[in-house]
Amino acid sequence: MKEKYARVILESCLKIEKGQPLFISYNIERKDFVDIVTNIAHELGVEDIYYDESDPYKKHDLLKTLDIEELKPYWNKERWNEYGKKNAAFLMLASENPGLMKDIDSKKISEITKYAYSTRKVFDDLRDKSMLSWCIAAVPTKDWANELGMTTDELWNKIFEVCNIDKEDPVKIWDEKNELLRVRAEKLTNYNFKTLIYSSSNGTNFSIDLPKDCLWASGYEQLANGKRVLVNFPTEEVFTSPDCKSAEGIVYSSKPLSYQDNIIDNFNITFKDGKVIDYHAEVGESILGEMINICENSNYLGEIALVPYDSPISNCNLVFLETLFDENAACHIALGDSFPECVLNGPNIDKDVLYNEYNLNKCDSHVDFMIGTKDLDITGITKDGKKVLIFKNGNFTKEFN
Repeated sequence: MKEKYARVILESCLKIEKGQPLFISYNIERKDFVDIVTNIAHELGVEDIYYDESDPYKKHDLLKTLDIEELKPYWNKERWNEYGKKNAAFLMLASENPGLMKDIDSKKISEITKYAYSTRKVFDDLRDKSMLSWCIAAVPTKDWANELGMTTDELWNKIFEVCNIDKEDPVKIWDEKNELLRVRAEKLTNYNFKTLIYSSSNGTNFSIDLPKDCLWASGYEQLANGKRVLVNFPTEEVFTSPDCKSAEGIVYSSKPLSYQDNIIDNFNITFKDGKVIDYHAEVGESILGEMINICENSNYLGEIALVPYDSPISNCNLVFLETLFDENAACHIALGDSFPECVLNGPNIDKDVLYNEYNLNKCDSHVDFMIGTKDLDITGITKDGKKVLIFKNGNFTKEFN
């Protein structure tokens, strides 16, 4: 099953081509899976492969003992820029070690994370311009599985289930799903919404505006060269980038967030004129504060995403403590950077114009967190003042199904 998973990622998600370089970032514990990916990549004619291997336990120990300047060589991501210039395909294999960093000073984590973002700006710019093929997929670790009360094999099987790898023809299933999401995004775009209003019994009472020429998108990204790649595997969302200066009200989390191997749970965030003005968390409040204020504009929103409560990942009744999955089980919003693709012709518009005239957020970080509940209602208000119910009791209304 692991070989089938790796093949779907390379051939269907990344659509890697013969002779194209491949960049793989991964947790050292999953070197066995990376070996499988490597063998299939070689079979497909890929020779230039860079392995960005990370050992979270080593990083923990380094954070405990070294100062920021001494830590920088271990967090430097300049190789991402090098392979971005080579038109590599980027495979980010996500793993979690929940709670590993709970004894590390949150300010130190914030500072070194900010440095890491600063060293890969060429990669980020190329990705924003839809020039790169990339995909985030997950692989389990022992600690992650243990945190969920599972064995590693059981977590593998759960990943195969939600990614449809256990089905006879997962590629066909994902082609059909992504067509459904594409049509849904097109419907939302055609309504030309100006404002979205959220309400839920947990206390969420929130509104946000959309920029001019707003486009909704789904997990399949159309690259500048015409290739369509699946950047999140799996995906259930349609999303856009808001007018970052418009958020008003309060949102409450609906799932815990694993951020930099720390858990943030039962939290709320209040916005005024787009900016975070207050926040509280029962678990991980200091980490939440560092996340919100990690860099310039990280206290403004860059994404809003719609996911039905009654979706496959949500219905498996497991909180994965991995944003890749949890964000595809619930509506979510993201603090930080926006998506140029969510504005008409956005990848070809100068970034300063996007930020100054369209009010898209410009930021070096991007962190999603989940706010979707089983009774979430979302109303869209069009530019001509028409009210359209988009979500009722946690799910899309008939118009968008």
